[in-house]
Parts: sequence; structure tokens; C-alpha cells
Amino acid sequence: MAETGTTTDVNQLVVRKDERRLYLMSNDQVIRSYRISLGKTPEGHKLYEGDSRTPEGSYTIDFRNPNSDYYKSIRISYPNPRDRELAESWGLRPGGNIMIHGLPNDVGDMAFAYQGLDWTDGCIAVTNEAMDEIWQLVDVGTPIRILP
Repeated sequence: MAETGTTTDVNQLVVRKDERRLYLMSNDQVIRSYRISLGKTPEGHKLYEGDSRTPEGSYTIDFRNPNSDYYKSIRISYPNPRDRELAESWGLRPGGNIMIHGLPNDVGDMAFAYQGLDWTDGCIAVTNEAMDEIWQLVDVGTPIRILP
């Protein structure tokens, strides 16, 4: 599940889409690592609303929602000005509300069916147990880098 290090403040999140991993970092040390699911179209940077891609780039955690449609959620500051410009150059909207979240609230006994699949509309999904840890360890304002 998670790699543990010393109990230190998380000062950065790193997502490696190709590894399907989310790393909670304290300086340059990994203190937690989680298996993730991505958007249904996982390759490439999010270009527009509805493309089911997970963005790539540097963002910030900017909001926490304990009452989302999924088990807890923390929002990533997508789109940034470059993302907006890129989408608008195509005549499209960039989308938004890209979150790190747990499973759908109504998943019930079907939680196992989500494991290992890319199933979101562009968000980063983890197990509910992982989301509990992330919720406790990650504050609003924490930078996040999402790598291909």
C-alpha cells in the first residue's frame, strides 16, 4: 500500500501517470506512495472539457470537499492560464474540477471492480483508505506536479 518514512510534513505531491502512482513528498523524500486510477483517456495532457484526460503540469491543491460525490476530494488548481489559452486556441473550454478522490459514494460491494482501471473523467482516484491518509496529510496550498 504505502511506503512509510518519518512523520514529516508533506510539501509536494508528485503524480507519475505512466507508473499510476501518487507520491507524497517531504522535500525530496517519498513518505507515502499510492496506486492511482486516471481519466479514461490517460495518455497526454488534458486539452479540453470532456476529453477524459488527466492534466499534466504544475498545480496546487486549492480546495477540500468532505461532501463530494466521491469519497472525499481535494481539488487541483487546473486549469492554469496556459491550459485556458491552449483550450481557447481550439475554440474549446478547458474544463475544471480536477480532483484527487476516493471511490464513488454509491459503489457499495463493487469497490473491487475499480481496482487497476482508469475510470475517471480526468481526476486522480485512489482507494477510500488511501484518501483518508491523503486527507490527513495534505493541506490546501500544497504544490502538485503531474508528470506523463
